[in-house]
Amino acid sequence: MKKPVRVLCVGGSDSSGGAGIQADLKAVHACGCYGLSVLTALTAQNSLGVHDVFEVNPQFVARQIDVLLSDMGADAIKTGMLLKKGIIEVIAEKIKDYKLKKVVVDPVMIAKGGYELLEDRAKKALIKNLLPLAFVATPNIPEAEYLTKMKIKSTDHMKKAAEVIFNLGAKSVLIKGGHLPGSKKKGSIDILFDGRNYHEFHAAWINTKNTHGTGCTFASALAAFLAQGLGVSDAVESAKLKVTEAIKYSVKPGSGLGSVNVFGSSELVFLGRNK
Repeated sequence: MKKPVRVLCVGGSDSSGGAGIQADLKAVHACGCYGLSVLTALTAQNSLGVHDVFEVNPQFVARQIDVLLSDMGADAIKTGMLLKKGIIEVIAEKIKDYKLKKVVVDPVMIAKGGYELLEDRAKKALIKNLLPLAFVATPNIPEAEYLTKMKIKSTDHMKKAAEVIFNLGAKSVLIKGGHLPGSKKKGSIDILFDGRNYHEFHAAWINTKNTHGTGCTFASALAAFLAQGLGVSDAVESAKLKVTEAIKYSVKPGSGLGSVNVFGSSELVFLGRNK
């Protein structure tokens, strides 16, 4: 029997099911791949926000990766919430040990509710150890502003930021523009820089606050499409379409912020949709 295309998702658990590893695995499955997971942290969270975080120690993170990759392998890897310096260092070490090439680094720093998901020392380790291994880095605008130490208020600023992050070692950089001023009127724009050319990806703005898990879903879908052999630009375009659909069919399971729905308008989910 032929092996499925495998995507390893490394990050924190979201007990609300909207983001983190739960969103990663949903996205990978929806894009036709088989998802593997390595947990870096457990969170106590709901639709109102993150209430507590429990770190998985770096040695156990390494153990999870070794057990999975020595047996099952991976065609791509996506990293999300990594929390601590030591966790980032062991993940970078394992990426090199197993010669993983299609590495999508989503530099998750702050939850939508404002909870810090990456400590200061870990931010420096991400820049030093992990970004140089990224096949594609996928920061949103606040994350790109931290990585570049610049304010991003326009598409020209996005392009400059992508170039700066590229020079930190990432082979390609996708700046996600959902936080760009004026997006609600002009629509969503993301910019990819591959070291030579800029590529723009547009979508109409969807008027909803139920966007929990957008970044995780985008990065995981991107990893899935890369794992299937698409080039970077085509993989980004496909992931953009997938996440736009997921926002369109978002759900509101709690009293707070709702979540994107990568499975679209399937009957099971539709019955629970907030109409």
